[in-house]
Amino acid sequence: MRLEAITWDLLGERLAERLLHLEPADGSPWPRIAFDGAPAARPGELAQRVHEALRLHGRPSLVVGTEGFLRPASLRLEHGHQDVDSYYDDWFDTGALWREVFGPLEPGGNGRVLPDLRDPATDRATRSPYAQLAPGGYLLLHGPLLLRHWFPFDLTIHLLLSPGALRRRTPESDHWTLPAFERYEHETDPAGTADVLVRADDPRRPAWNG
Repeated sequence: MRLEAITWDLLGERLAERLLHLEPADGSPWPRIAFDGAPAARPGELAQRVHEALRLHGRPSLVVGTEGFLRPASLRLEHGHQDVDSYYDDWFDTGALWREVFGPLEPGGNGRVLPDLRDPATDRATRSPYAQLAPGGYLLLHGPLLLRHWFPFDLTIHLLLSPGALRRRTPESDHWTLPAFERYEHETDPAGTADVLVRADDPRRPAWNG
């Protein structure tokens, strides 16, 4: 696949421009966008750039990170602090994401989205207020392993890291998660299935297939 070099700022602008013409396939008034990538690829930073670019176009959006929807530590760490299968299957509360994020944005929904549920540092409920997303507003959801859950995304963006770059840019204390991303690549093929691919090996010089 041919990828073109681009700056992060311009990438945010180009993606925002693409979203301006995006129509949800299910008739929902809220387009739902995935920014999928390992934490080392910093998908949240790209989501924030797109959020700012949309704001300049006068379009509302809400950035939500899956790190705010972790399961309680008693559940996700039941098999130890470094269990790869638990990280892959049980760390993120997909039920809460369906209920509190995607459900309100279905056709006929009320647009009231819970931006986070649990503080990953304290393992306590955040008690954040609901955010009201106006019709025509965009959900910008970022996090790892997003494309394996059948979430109803209208556009998917995958930030790709080569195995070497993923290892270099992942803190050594988190290297135990690397087999989960290898499994994800094998089972889901995010680079091949995402609508937009962004190679982020060099954090200063991304490239994309736009």
